[in-house]
Parts: sequence; structure tokens; C-alpha cells
Amino acid sequence: MKPSLYLETTILSFLVGGVSPVLVTAAHQAATRQWWQERRNDYRLYVSSVVDEEIGRGTGVWLRERQQLIADLPRLAVTDEVLQLADELFAHLRLPPGAWFDALHLAVSCHHEMDYLLTWNLKHIASGHVRRALTSFHDQRGIAVPTICTPDELSDWEDVV
Repeated sequence: MKPSLYLETTILSFLVGGVSPVLVTAAHQAATRQWWQERRNDYRLYVSSVVDEEIGRGTGVWLRERQQLIADLPRLAVTDEVLQLADELFAHLRLPPGAWFDALHLAVSCHHEMDYLLTWNLKHIASGHVRRALTSFHDQRGIAVPTICTPDELSDWEDVV
């Protein structure tokens, strides 16, 4: 069976839109688009209503393109248990007030025992600090924790010289 993968909102943001003038962001966009074209079918992809809500804050054609990308993907339920876990993770990770949705993405993927959580949120999700704290949380609570990674970590990306 293919591994399960939860798509966090930043992935959709890097898939849709113009190429960033910031070199690092443009490279992340390229890695994301390559992964989407070449590797997404290697996984069972999931999103949640949290992703729907976050992309719903956008406008215009890019909003519709993001919605179309995930229209047929299964939604993982955001239950009372998920909300409680998000509160616990938010406190355990000592995230800033504006990062509660990041804790919610983590809670959804943990609660539903996803194999992977794919993100470009390098500050509040895919950081060494968060990964270490999640290991501690897992050890204390026995909660399943997905492998948190970026598209380039799940690609067969090769530099062409």
C-alpha cells in the first residue's frame, strides 16, 4: 500500500502562482512543482478542512486553482479530539499565538496517523525544534507522529549542470 501523506497549505501555495523573485522561494516552488508532477502518485494524499479554510482566504484565479488541485482529495476529520490535541501540541511546542493553525495541521496528521506531513512551513512545522519537541511528545504520550518533510526530501531531484 502507498504511504499516506497530509498536504499542508504551503504546498498548494508553492504549486500555484507566479515564480517568486526570491531565489530560495523560487527553488522551493520548482521542487514542489517537480514533486507534484513526478511523485505525488506515489502517495495517498489527504487534506483537511483546515487546508480548505486557509486557501479560502485567497482570492481570484489562484484561489480557484488551489481548490481544483485538492477537489478530489479525501478530507481528514477535524474532531473534538483533534482540536484537543492541537491545543496540547500548541502548548508543548510553545508556538506563538498566530501559529495555532500550524498546531492544528500537526494534530490532524498525528491523530489520523499519517505517514508523512508535507510542508514548506520551516518555522513552525518542519523545523528541527518542532521535530525534536514532537519526538518528546510522542515519547510522553505515545501519539503517532508523521515524518515531517518538504517536497525536495521526497523527490529524486537531480541538479542539471
